This record gives sequence, structure tokens and C-alpha cells, in this order.
Amino acid sequence: MQLALPPLDIPVYGAVSLGGVTTGLSLFAWDFTRWWNSHKKRFSPKALVALAPQFLCLAYGALLILCAGGIIGASADWSLWGTNQVGDVVLVYGFGGTTPTVTRASHLALTPGGHAAVIIITVVVIAVCSKRGFRWDLVRQILAGISLGLASSIAGFIGFAVAPTVSWAGDYVTGLL
Repeated sequence: MQLALPPLDIPVYGAVSLGGVTTGLSLFAWDFTRWWNSHKKRFSPKALVALAPQFLCLAYGALLILCAGGIIGASADWSLWGTNQVGDVVLVYGFGGTTPTVTRASHLALTPGGHAAVIIITVVVIAVCSKRGFRWDLVRQILAGISLGLASSIAGFIGFAVAPTVSWAGDYVTGLL
């Protein structure tokens, strides 16, 4: 007797599947759980400062997936495809579930000033990583942000909240307002 597995749907380019959201939330949960277990006084200023880079990288990843194109946008799309595939394979073949597309209906877009702000943020991230060395915890949160940035649920709130703010700030600083 053969086990019949459902076919694995290929996700649409630039869309997030349930598997991608699951992967993003899992990456976030990994680092958040490690932070939670390593801090006895979780809401002290010192503990919250230790958590801040995780949230900043999560927000940065959500901004990357909203980039229109180019090398950075293509890298983010490729990363989204990878997280979708990993999550889809685990959900379909590991648990026998399905993976519908959960991309939000209204697509956010960064303004030209927002793209300029993402470039500046990218330079800052590279500068921090080159000074302190390669950190997997930051990479995991950037991938989590890429996976969650287009989601239509509360998981995608980070992209919905950060994109207009960064676009406004970028437009204001570059003089486009």
C-alpha cells in the first residue's frame, strides 16, 4: 500500500504561503525563547535592550521584502521563496497539511525615499555585522521578517506598520516631501 501525499503547490512569485509564515514565526520563536530563558528579569531595561536587535532585524527583513526590485529585492524574493519551500515541505510532507497563500490583498510599496532609507539601514546592518562578526541570530530574524512582511494576518503587522514610517522618514530626509 502506498501513502498518497498531496501535491506540493509552487507558490506565486512574491507571495507568502502558510509554510512561509510558519517558518518565519518559528525563526522568531527560536530566538525569543532563548532570550526568555536567559533573562530572569524579563522586563528590566537590560533584558529589553538585549531583545531590541531581534525586533530591529525583524523589521528590516519586512522592509527588504517590500523593495521593488534590484539586487536587494531579488535577494529578499529568493529568501521568501526558500522559507516558503521549507515551511511547505514540512507542512505537506511532515504533517499532511496544506499550504494556502496568505499574502495580504493590498500590497504595500516603499516610496523612493523609503528605498533610500532601506539602503542606509542596509549599510548600518553591514557595519554592525562587520564590527561584531557574523551573527546567526540577526540572520534568523531578517529571514523571519522577510517571511512575515507580506502576510495578511497579525504576523504581517510588522510590514504594515514599518513600511509607511520608513517611507515617510526617507522622503522627509531626502527632501521628497
